[in-house]
Amino acid sequence: MSIIISDEVLQTTQMSEAELLTEIAVLLFQKEKFTLGQASRFAKMNQLQFQRLLASRQIPLHYDINELREDIKSLEANNWR
Repeated sequence: MSIIISDEVLQTTQMSEAELLTEIAVLLFQKEKFTLGQASRFAKMNQLQFQRLLASRQIPLHYDINELREDIKSLEANNWR
């Protein structure tokens, strides 16, 4: 599924596309709809950058065994052994 963000929406919110994607990622992470990995990918950041963003906003990390498994799969898929 693709989402098209119109120029009108960007103008109304006075945000760039990257800023809007970041805000959506943060919101979905806070609501525990996105894992850390999913949110960082959606925001087009690496996980460390996204964690720093969360820390700057005093948003706690929620990290469970399923997220660990997802991260391990991602690392293996990228040959990070």
